[in-house]
Amino acid sequence: MVIGLNHRTAPVAVRERFWISESRRLEALQELVQAEGVEEVIVLATCNRTEFLLWASDPGLAANSVLRLLSSQYGLKLCEWKHFYRLLDEKALLHIFQVTSSLDSMVLGEPQIVSQVKGAWQQAQKVGSTGRFLDAVLQKALTVSKRVRNETAIGNSAVSVPRAAVELARQVLGTLENKRVLVLGAGKMSELSARYLVSQGARSVCLINRTYEHAVELAKNLGGSAAPFEERWQHMAEVDIVISSTSCPHTVLNCDEAVAIMTKRGKRPLVVVDVALPRDIDPSVREVEGIFLYDLDDLEKVVQHNAGEREAAALEAQKIVEEEARGFRRKLLAEYVVPTIVALRSRLDEICRQELESFKQECGPFSKDEDALLGDVAGRITRRIAGSLARELKEVPEKTEQEQMTVAVQRLFHLEKAEKALAGTSI
Repeated sequence: MVIGLNHRTAPVAVRERFWISESRRLEALQELVQAEGVEEVIVLATCNRTEFLLWASDPGLAANSVLRLLSSQYGLKLCEWKHFYRLLDEKALLHIFQVTSSLDSMVLGEPQIVSQVKGAWQQAQKVGSTGRFLDAVLQKALTVSKRVRNETAIGNSAVSVPRAAVELARQVLGTLENKRVLVLGAGKMSELSARYLVSQGARSVCLINRTYEHAVELAKNLGGSAAPFEERWQHMAEVDIVISSTSCPHTVLNCDEAVAIMTKRGKRPLVVVDVALPRDIDPSVREVEGIFLYDLDDLEKVVQHNAGEREAAALEAQKIVEEEARGFRRKLLAEYVVPTIVALRSRLDEICRQELESFKQECGPFSKDEDALLGDVAGRITRRIAGSLARELKEVPEKTEQEQMTVAVQRLFHLEKAEKALAGTSI
């Protein structure tokens, strides 16, 4: 099951409320893996989505567990639940494959999502909140993503978020030639933005980060300069473009500070592009005369305007993803009953051994060769019965019917305890 929201279902003001920082993701994983209905869980949080990837023993209870977490930790109101989607079984699997293949991204084909998915998976593995099923799903999702990139042109013309930010700046300023740029933050988004601005003719780039050493290191790589975080307002008064992508838990520029900056600047326009989540810039800054503030929602409009040439590649990629999801769902259905099949074979072997011992005591003794022959016949009967039942369980097309048949076999052969003991078996 997948429960989450993204740029399609919620505006940035809602997404930032439910964005989960890395440290709080650890807490969420630890809480949810022990919650009702949840067997395994991964939390994926980016600037465009917050999602809970779940393997659920009871989807209803699992959904309620996520709802309780969001309500207690993030103040979710019942009326806001409309922004969240809840996807089950094949729809959830297809969604995970689409996300990892960048078909559900704000920018079709953008490559960053792969590393973000890997990071979320690795974090869950460290906590111990993922296991045989979600591990298999994520491994397959990454394989599908690689196939999509190898067999389609989905990533060839991707308009990155930094590139969209630069396009907005160009629309306001007319040209980027000799423009001065301030980049807040020293992460990947900041680096990509700075590199693209320089390639488009920006005269100078100043980098500011809360950890000054990180800003110095990135500035050195880009041939720019660095400044302490406390001096950000001074530099904002001097530059033409500000790209903000920090991980600050609070805003780095409010309305009063923006007014003071514009007083120093006179009538020179300032383009501010906020690509952070939660947002770095207070939305009220948009009201300050002379400042052109854009956030992720504005960038999405730019990206969608230029999405036409990627649509054909996206259709090809979608066919691949759907085909892979159907095939893998069948495998998951088959793997779901593996512990029961293993336990069934063990139980049948046990029954045969008991009956053979009784038969030998009643009708024996037998020679060594006769003992071996009796054991071979009993083994063939066991394998024949177990194999027939295994095929029936694995080949049932519908999950509900498969679950009913699995429960019936467990009850008939008293396999409940054995099945639980084998539940950790790897796929």
